[in-house]
Order: sequence, then structure tokens, then C-alpha cells
Amino acid sequence: MNIFILAALAIFLYMSGWFVVSLLAHRNDIADVAWGIGFIVVAWLSYVFGNQSVNLLVVAVCVTFWGLRLAIHIHTRNARKKEDYRYAQWRLEWGSWFIVRSYLQVYLLQGVFMFLVISPVLWLASNSYVFDWAWYHTLGVVVWIVGFIFEAVGDFQLRVFMQDPNNKGRIMRYGLWSRTRHPNYFGEVTLWWGVWLITLSTPYMLWSLIGPLTITYLILFVSGIPMLEKKYEGNNEFEEYKRTTPAFFPRLL
Repeated sequence: MNIFILAALAIFLYMSGWFVVSLLAHRNDIADVAWGIGFIVVAWLSYVFGNQSVNLLVVAVCVTFWGLRLAIHIHTRNARKKEDYRYAQWRLEWGSWFIVRSYLQVYLLQGVFMFLVISPVLWLASNSYVFDWAWYHTLGVVVWIVGFIFEAVGDFQLRVFMQDPNNKGRIMRYGLWSRTRHPNYFGEVTLWWGVWLITLSTPYMLWSLIGPLTITYLILFVSGIPMLEKKYEGNNEFEEYKRTTPAFFPRLL
């Protein structure tokens, strides 16, 4: 079976399954946990049914580390809390259309984005001729590591900060968060550009740009930075933080 069709079918079934789980659990933010795990499923499907190149194995391992860490982080963060405010708000706004719109706008739409973001891996898996490991593949691993560190350390620092009752209502401005307002988002985007570099043995490198460009667009302009920062509009401490700290790219000094 064509690797793209296989991935699309797997993602459809996977996200549909999680939609059923969300109805039983009465919370849609479970989709955030499903996000990282879904990439792991598709990455290893690509390896098993693809060309099983060194590049593809490295990518599958990288995606596994990223996806597991992210899923565990989100699950432990949300386990003892009410449904995330974004999903709770949609639950109210969508009313009687909640179930249908949840399936289409949360789970299936997220599945589409998953397919687009991981498309460089699919292009690599579908390539019958694989080039030798090159310097830009090593660069991709380094870029991925930098991104992973920013995301993992940023999430850890924020969690420690929020667990301190004295910080309730305050804005995190320490560690990596003093360099960029969103070190975890910077890390997320960066590591996917690293994945793209590792897949450059494929002749479809321009098509595979869809992957990192999609996650970059989502983080910078849709569900990442804009949605989160809207929550803090009018907060004086955040407005000061916004004036002194870049939104995405970390400052060096």
C-alpha cells in the first residue's frame, strides 16, 4: 500500500479512536495527549513499510523521544485539573453541535495537521533510492537536539514555577523564559526543522517543506503564540514582559 494512503488511514482511525475516548472521559483536551503519540505511530509505520534507511530509523527514534515526552508532560499536567480552558470554552460555544464539531474541528482537523507536519518522513519512506548519510543529516540531528532541549527544559522550568503557590497569577520570566516568551514553542518548531534536514536524502525536498512550514505557521499565527497570549491581554506584568522579551527567537544577551 502507498505509504501516504497508509499514514492517512492510520491517522484517521487513530484520531477517531481518541474522539470516542474523549466522549467517555468528557474532556476534549485529551487530544493534546494524543498528538505526540500519533506521530510515533506514523513514524514507525513509515519505517516498517518504508525503505528502512538509516535516516528513517534516526527520524523514528527522534519522533519517539519527542512524542513520549510531550504526551507524558501534558498528561501529568492535566491529570488533576479540569478540562483545558480552550476546550471548555468551545464546549459552551458549540452547544448542541459540540459532538460533531469536536470530531471535525478537534480530532479530524488535528489529524490533517499531523499528516502535514510528518509529511517529510513520509516522503523519505516512499523514496526507493536513499542517499548516504551526509553532513546536513548530522546538522539535522543537532538542530533537533537544540529544539528538544528548549522544549523540554522550557516545559520543566514552567512546571516548577507554577507548582510554587507564591507564583500564582504571576508571569514566568526566568531561565529560558527570560530569553524568549515561548521557549517550548521555539523548541517545537526548531526540532521539526531538524527532522526535515534529516529527511533530505529524498528528491522531494521542496514538497517535504510542507511539514516544518505547517508547524511553524500553526505555532506563530494560529493555535500557539496568538491563542496563549490573548489570555494575558491587559495583564500589566505580561505587558512589561512582552516589551522586554522576544516572542519566539531567543535573545543571546
